[in-house]
Amino acid sequence: MKRVMVTGSTGFIGGALCKELVQRGYKVRAFHRSSSNLDLLKDLPVEHAIGDLSSTESLVAAMQDIDIVFHTAALLGPTTNPAEHYRVTVAGTRAVMDAAIENNVQRVVHTSSIAALGIPSFPSETNEPENAPILNEYSTWNLRPNHWAYGYGKYLAELEIQKAVAKGLDVVITNPSYVVGPGDIYRKDNSPFIQIANGKIPFIPTGGVNIVHVKDVVNGHLAAMEHGKRGERYILGGENLTFKAFIQLIGKISQTRVPDLSISGKLIRPLVNLAKLFDNAIKLPVPIDTIRFAGYGFYVSNQKSIKELHLKYQHTSEDAIRDAFAWFRQNPTD
Repeated sequence: MKRVMVTGSTGFIGGALCKELVQRGYKVRAFHRSSSNLDLLKDLPVEHAIGDLSSTESLVAAMQDIDIVFHTAALLGPTTNPAEHYRVTVAGTRAVMDAAIENNVQRVVHTSSIAALGIPSFPSETNEPENAPILNEYSTWNLRPNHWAYGYGKYLAELEIQKAVAKGLDVVITNPSYVVGPGDIYRKDNSPFIQIANGKIPFIPTGGVNIVHVKDVVNGHLAAMEHGKRGERYILGGENLTFKAFIQLIGKISQTRVPDLSISGKLIRPLVNLAKLFDNAIKLPVPIDTIRFAGYGFYVSNQKSIKELHLKYQHTSEDAIRDAFAWFRQNPTD
């Protein structure tokens, strides 16, 4: 049986991936910092490798005798220092690829994001997925870097992947959409489930998002390991939903009242600069930079993953929301 290492092993996707790999009989080495929260790895028979993405030496040591690497680690969400996205997501990815080359790793599966694809060509003010532009594997970054530090970091990390492929490393890229399900340990406070439950979302913007269950994302990573083509990217996406449909599903499952007011994104987007002026005085329910994307439908096509990875999506968006809500209820915020 092949030996597998997972970076970001204590995170949402990484933790779920470790669990599934163990269940399938793989020998798993979980790479994480000494300060990481180990709740998602609790009771799993994994080997722990302590290190940091900024330390190439720790990565090289951790990858000894490893056949497959799943690189799921990255800096999540907004930060007051965009350079952190570069240090962790971009330079960290470069270090992982260099360590994999030095250790003659057979294959690497890199977890990117649909954020690396940029934004749709025009807003989805019609509020209907079928009438909106669709992102696919051939979409490319089309934003100013300072407008979305997280997405730009993911885009640059994919460039590091292509450099590694050019050096001979076998790497496959996955691009999950908005991942929902149990175990979202680092997104408790800003989760839409918590925001809605606390009445912090006063209205619903136009636009939408693609929802995918974390279990389908994990299965997509394993399918990429088995069937993915070297250097190719594969979107892992479930259902395209308007924000209205998404929030209403959350309300239905959590039995929480949701906002009735819907506001066009074209009225919200111009407020981003004003919001930044009052950033310290007003706590918004969403990161400020995401205001500039109000009204856009981040809808994707998952057909490439179905055809080339032979991936079968087994969970609906309602399944994902229901499982996530049950987990949040069992694991309340501190």
